[in-house]
This record gives sequence, structure tokens and C-alpha cells, in this order.
Amino acid sequence: MKRRTLLRPAGLLAAAATAALVLAACSSGGASGTATKDNPYGLIEAGTVRVASLGDAKPYTFTDASGNFTGFDVELFTDVAKRAHLGKAVFTGQDFSGLLSAVANHQFDVGVAAIGITDERKKTVDFSDGYLAGYLSVLTTKSSGIDSSADLAGKRLGVVQGTLQESYAVKHFPKADLVRFPDNNAAVSALNSGSIDAHFLDYEALKSYIAQYPDLKDAEDIPSFDAPAGFAIAKGNPALKKALDTALHAAMEDGTWKTLYQKWFPGSPMPEQYLPTAEQTSTPTPTK
Repeated sequence: MKRRTLLRPAGLLAAAATAALVLAACSSGGASGTATKDNPYGLIEAGTVRVASLGDAKPYTFTDASGNFTGFDVELFTDVAKRAHLGKAVFTGQDFSGLLSAVANHQFDVGVAAIGITDERKKTVDFSDGYLAGYLSVLTTKSSGIDSSADLAGKRLGVVQGTLQESYAVKHFPKADLVRFPDNNAAVSALNSGSIDAHFLDYEALKSYIAQYPDLKDAEDIPSFDAPAGFAIAKGNPALKKALDTALHAAMEDGTWKTLYQKWFPGSPMPEQYLPTAEQTSTPTPTK
């Protein structure tokens, strides 16, 4: 028989006081998005920056064999967070479709996943300055008969929901039958099984899938320099944006950005605007 413990009024007051102390301790870093003396950037927890990311967007953000996050964006943001004195960066995988809303609702401090900066997304979150530009690509099978985006009319085209690729496809491929997926792996699996005819994704991710599946091919690469990637943060936090921008430009100016780009995108065109000032010669012209 279970014994019930009854709290007398004094006991209730003590319990309430204890609960209040616990809550105060849990919120010692300040409420999410609210700056305090000990938490000037309004982080969810002072000394830790919680990052929403993707686990399958190689080479930008992905998990390695040990389950640790790595990739260009991960290494760059980790460097930026250190320069900005934000504390330890803790990455958590999310579906891209819900990533920005999770940041906007203060479930995470920052979104880091090669997120293209668009006017539509600016309605939900704020962004750091841009740090990456690249290409959008059409991945298909060698037997599909698709040799360029002009062949997508009437075809089932995979896109990851909520991505820049989805927005681009809606606008530029109106005659394609769009099939939405939570991530690239699910879409490529559907492509390999014949459920879709092609998949529209990032060029760098495409390269890894072609290397993995010899029956796949790159039908076309489309420059996307009008929506560079940026770090997403909740609206109304200018101090955090300024800290990220200052640290990000320092990483570009001292060559850290260039070193990471050469590591993660070997052989790919390098956007000149992110190189140290002394190495910039002219406005870069994208080439395949």
C-alpha cells in the first residue's frame, strides 16, 4: 500500500520556494532571446550556443561514422562562435522544413545548414552576412532521358521541402511534377527505385551521390549566386547578428574561410568575394 505524504502549509511554502529557486537556476543565462549582463547575446543557455542543423547535407553539415557533426558549415560556424565568444557550439539534426521555425521560436540559437538568404525567409528569421554561394543541380539516372532542366516538363522531380531548391523549382520548373521529401537521402532512394525521375539539389551534395551510385548522372548545374548562405537567428537580436558578422568577416580576412573551402570543396569554383581583401581581383564570374 502506497503511503501519501501530505504537506502542511509551511511545507507547501517551502516547496514553492524550492521550485522558484530551481527555476531561477535553470534560467540563470537569461530568457531565450533576452540579453543580460552574463548573457549579452540572449542565448538559450549562457556559454552554449545551440545550433539547428542537418545530418545528411554533405559536405556542408553531416554526421560522421561516430555520430559527430562535421562539414564546411559546421567547422566554419564553430570557428565563428569561438571568435565571438559565444561558448561551445552544440549541433542537433532537424528536418529542414522545420528548421527556421525552430530558430524563430527560440528552440535553437542559430540555424546552420547552408541556408540561402531569401526575402521570404527573412520574414521568419534574421540572417548573418552571407558566407557561401554555389550551384543548384539536376540529379537523374543515366537511362532517364533527362539531359537538362528543359527536359523536366511532365517529369516527377524531387525536392527537399523548405529548401532554396524547392523555391527555385516552383518558380522555374512549373511543368514539372514536384515531389517533396524531408531530406536528400530519401529523395535519392526514391530516384534509385524509380519513384521519381530526377532530384533537384545542391551541386556539392550531388557530387557525393554520383560517386556513391554509378547509375546516376548530373544533368545540369545552375548558378545560384543571388541567395548566398547565411547563419539564421531569431528576429530582434542585433547584438548576436553583429557578433556573428564581425567574427565571420575576420575568418574570411585571415584566410580561415579559404582554407575550409579548399578542404571541403576541392576543385569547385571559389566565390572570390569571401577571400581576403588582398586576394580579390575582380567581381567573380561563376564557371562550371
